[in-house]
Amino acid sequence: MINNLIIGITTVAFSKNELLVNKVRNLGFKKVYTNEELKRFTKDELIKFLSKCDVAIVGLDKIDEEILSHTPKLKAISKYGVGLDNIDFNACKKYNIKVLHTQGVNKRSVSELTLGCILSLLRNIYISSNLLKSNIWEKNGGLQLSNKTIGIIGVGNIGKDLIELLKPFNCKVLVNDIINQDKYYKDNNLIKSSKEEIFRNADIITIHTPLNDSTKYMIDKKSLSIMKSNAIVINTARGGIINQEDLKWALKNNIIAGAAIDAYEIEPPEDLEFLSLPNLINTPHIGGNAIEAVNAMGESAIENILSWIKNGNNR
Repeated sequence: MINNLIIGITTVAFSKNELLVNKVRNLGFKKVYTNEELKRFTKDELIKFLSKCDVAIVGLDKIDEEILSHTPKLKAISKYGVGLDNIDFNACKKYNIKVLHTQGVNKRSVSELTLGCILSLLRNIYISSNLLKSNIWEKNGGLQLSNKTIGIIGVGNIGKDLIELLKPFNCKVLVNDIINQDKYYKDNNLIKSSKEEIFRNADIITIHTPLNDSTKYMIDKKSLSIMKSNAIVINTARGGIINQEDLKWALKNNIIAGAAIDAYEIEPPEDLEFLSLPNLINTPHIGGNAIEAVNAMGESAIENILSWIKNGNNR
């Protein structure tokens, strides 16, 4: 029964959304804990918080064996958001923790931010705006997105949604994914390509993969060196897919024209020199945080818990 369960909400975005928090409070849980300080928990803080809970709504918190070994009450984790690389599924299985999640909930939020970054960099909106704020009137309208070659690495929910948004621009779209999707590629006039072909030929390269051993530092000095000098790189996926030091080198030395980064290995990022580069758009991991997406992800996290309870899985 729900009135026997204690629920904890670790994620900041959910915890500061009164509509979502009130919905959880009104469901009849024995107790509801939220992230009252609206901060990213340290490991010790996360253990202390989750050790009180039977079920939890988590965001980007790293859920590993050390955490779970200290949280014996925990029965289920409901993911707020779609990325699952922060959750150790083997450890969850070992400790009989059910992971509840729904894919694709925030895809439009992420794909719109990606498109916005592409347009801002290509049309020189970001750079010229900052120059004008410094009283420098420099008229450089950049390049149109229409008819450019765009490389999309990772053709899942977000990659597919971005492809839909790009259709009016008549781009040549190169795609790469570990899953065979030849029919989808043919139906949407996409060109199946290797990563190297994308690096060499695309005007815009955007990443929409999870972070794992095969994607760690996918973009590094070697791959950056073979890109076009006018290329731009977008990462609205996960920090660690791009080697930040190598990207800084490429941007400082005009190896590529620009980049937009929404996710970092360390959050908040600490390299102020990197953040201050004029040809880098850097946003604080807001890809999936449009208001509509926040509400949709929150509703999904709640509904997954209610379904889990309804199905009698709360041992």
